[in-house]
Amino acid sequence: MSGSPRTRRHPSPGDPSRRRPSSSRSAVEKQPIPREIKVLIAAAFVIAIGFGLVAPILPAFAQSFDVGVTAASVIVSAFALTRLLFAPAGGWLIERAGERPVYIAGLLIVALSTAASGFAASYWQLLIFRGLGGIGSTMFTVSAMGLIVRLAPSAIRGRVSGAYATAFLLGNIGGPVIGGLLAGFGLRVPFLVYAVTLLIAAAVVFFQLKDTSLADRQAARKQAPLTVGVALRDSAYRASLVSSFANGWSSFGIRIALVPLFASAVLGAGPEIAGLSLAFFATGTALALTVSGRLTDSAGRKPLVITGLIINGLAMAALGFSGNVVVFLAICVVGGIGTGLLNPAQQAAVADVIGRDRSGGKVLAAFQMSSDLGAIFGPIVAGIIIDRLWVGSYDLAFITTGAIALLAAVVWLGARETLSKSRKTSGEQAGASSDGTD
Repeated sequence: MSGSPRTRRHPSPGDPSRRRPSSSRSAVEKQPIPREIKVLIAAAFVIAIGFGLVAPILPAFAQSFDVGVTAASVIVSAFALTRLLFAPAGGWLIERAGERPVYIAGLLIVALSTAASGFAASYWQLLIFRGLGGIGSTMFTVSAMGLIVRLAPSAIRGRVSGAYATAFLLGNIGGPVIGGLLAGFGLRVPFLVYAVTLLIAAAVVFFQLKDTSLADRQAARKQAPLTVGVALRDSAYRASLVSSFANGWSSFGIRIALVPLFASAVLGAGPEIAGLSLAFFATGTALALTVSGRLTDSAGRKPLVITGLIINGLAMAALGFSGNVVVFLAICVVGGIGTGLLNPAQQAAVADVIGRDRSGGKVLAAFQMSSDLGAIFGPIVAGIIIDRLWVGSYDLAFITTGAIALLAAVVWLGARETLSKSRKTSGEQAGASSDGTD
């Protein structure tokens, strides 16, 4: 009699049912991140350090050529514009030459254009050099996205996206602070240091992945490439394009072009505070990334995307009403938290739509292009609001940014959740049944 309860205790919902979720959860957490992705994560950290050096001083450097807010904002938009225009060609290059060569070539192009920007003698030279940098940027960005989608196990897509974003954000935390300090030696110095960091990143990827054969994996794909037209039938992909546009507007446009100018023009802060504002944004994002990756893999993509958009939208709308530096920096942290919740989830959703067994280069390029469109129009629209509507209307520019993020959250309410479908197919053909399925 005493033996039979023991035998029943094993299949009973007591101990085992409590252990099953935790054991499966621990199995997922123990699943290793592929070595190639770890190399990309390390390179992302180095790239982000350099990017953070330039971001806080770029608008001020543009204005040193005696131009207004709109013209200074165009410098930021030019980088995104060339990324946008070159994205389809970047996808074609990846199919012809492979991810690793295109990734390295992209880093080298950005390094050369950044060094040239540091020696720019006029506004128009700076505009051209920054625009050329966008070509290299889209090359290494889409290459990295393609590698992550293809190499990341479906069960840990959120964790991989979170780890990659964390590395980038950790670099962004230190980069703006260092960049603000380097600005004391001249606004050109951060550009030259950034160029060096890009060369370091290119060397890391070249030597660490030179013996990695990606051709075998590419030949192993059996499914036809996913086209943008087919992907657009999926409500999750359509919503991802909208949220990517909103994120590009806020994070890659307004945050870089307008927030530093707001700190200087309205709050009377110096370049150090402008650098700190970007670092505080990055800190908030890094804090959210400590949990958002795993939550994305357990709670689902959709809840994290919607929550992130709402938090970021409200924070950006409130930013223009911050009356002092302390409140300003606190709101920056909150806005960063929203971004940290959003990014891993929307990237995992796009990866679910594509799946691991087929190419989705053009689908990824369109996803990236939507972000670049936001980064282009965000600073330009904000600059027009400030320069043309009425002087000092930073609050309206920030409200507009917040409203776009909230509208994206509304769009996601009608989108499907991709996590359950990807797990039903064991993650290996996560998007295979999503063609035209909402």
